[in-house]
Amino acid sequence: MTGDVSTREWELPGGPQGSGRLHARAWVDGSADPTWLAVLVHGYGEHIGRYDGVARLLCAEGAAVYGPDHRGHGRSSGERVLIEDFADVVEDVHRVVTQARSAYRSIPLVVIGHSMGGLIAARYAQRYRGDLAGLVLSGPVLGRWSAIEELAGLEEIPDAPIDPATLSRDPSVGAAYTADELVWHGPFKRPTVLAIVREMERAAADGTVDGLPLLWVHGSDDRLVPVSGTKVGIESLAGPDFTARIFPGARHEVFNEVNRDEVLEEVTRFARRCAGRG
Repeated sequence: MTGDVSTREWELPGGPQGSGRLHARAWVDGSADPTWLAVLVHGYGEHIGRYDGVARLLCAEGAAVYGPDHRGHGRSSGERVLIEDFADVVEDVHRVVTQARSAYRSIPLVVIGHSMGGLIAARYAQRYRGDLAGLVLSGPVLGRWSAIEELAGLEEIPDAPIDPATLSRDPSVGAAYTADELVWHGPFKRPTVLAIVREMERAAADGTVDGLPLLWVHGSDDRLVPVSGTKVGIESLAGPDFTARIFPGARHEVFNEVNRDEVLEEVTRFARRCAGRG
């Protein structure tokens, strides 16, 4: 059951020096007051609308849910998938958190990031550690990512979009991804590749989020962001309150996998604990 969930979409200043438009969305169950705040941070080439099902489930578990389309993604302004410095994207996320806090000032905040959004969420936690009650990272780009390192070393980046079959064992997920006009289906752009490499290095240098509860979820058959590379980054990030769940056979988008209910139950159980209810 997802109750009486209402959604709202709006734009706020974002992008370089706040000169662009940052598209944001919120989900709230009007039948009860939220007891915690979730901010969703999406991955490369996609948009926050792909998380509608996740958001509605979180609402059913007592959350008010917010999330932006990153600059150059979805309905936000900017050249498509161009990110020159992820420190700026972290600040874009903070703009959305600040707006959420204008409505929900005191309930606990849990940030949930997937893939490239996992890198952004981790950097947000390193920057704004004191504002968070918990951090969830799904297939995050942390530690070592051989695919991006290889792209960074090429003179010309090939036009090789993400293979939708690597997202989930559920074929409807890949089909919807392919048909989604708000998803970027072209090649990586060099400034974005180099920015990802730099931000992974910054994350490693800034070290642990000691004291912050951290849940890491990942598919064992993730061919886009393999578990082995991420594990290196997680080990440097995690403090003592750390939980890892590697789901056998799952691919990159564990929130869209055939066992998504099991994955999301793990997330909501963790979030309830962070919010003091579980």
